[in-house]
Amino acid sequence: MSDQERRTGRDETEEERADRMWGELIQEVRVAQTGVQILFGFLLTVVFQQKYAELSDTDKTIYVITVILGASATGALIGPVSLHRLVAGRRVKPKAVRVASRLTSVGLFLLLVTMTAALVLILRVATDGSPVTWVVVAVVVWYLLCWYGLPLWSRHRHTTR
Repeated sequence: MSDQERRTGRDETEEERADRMWGELIQEVRVAQTGVQILFGFLLTVVFQQKYAELSDTDKTIYVITVILGASATGALIGPVSLHRLVAGRRVKPKAVRVASRLTSVGLFLLLVTMTAALVLILRVATDGSPVTWVVVAVVVWYLLCWYGLPLWSRHRHTTR
């Protein structure tokens, strides 16, 4: 493939594009990392609260699953930073950007599931349980619309061929 064929609409080389995409990806990851780390930190404290002993076995199971999901999301969203640090200067940035992008996508999905599980647990404890299903479904639909629906619609609508 010639340099001309590798160029994009921005008139940049593959390496320049990888540099730009890496910077954009890291900015996106910073936002998600902050949220997942705060959520995960909060989840880690729940087990030490007095009310934890009063939770039903089902709620304790939901809690454990939520903590595991939160730990997994944290790992996936911190992964791109470690990846960059370990491969910096090795001339593999285009490949590293693709791997980091996939890790970020996995991390965002895990964050979605973690937030859903945390919402289920909080609403089960805070209410008598009756509206939980409908509220959680509504919030998850909102997450899906904001995180996937609108971006995919925008990509489809505004991408030039």
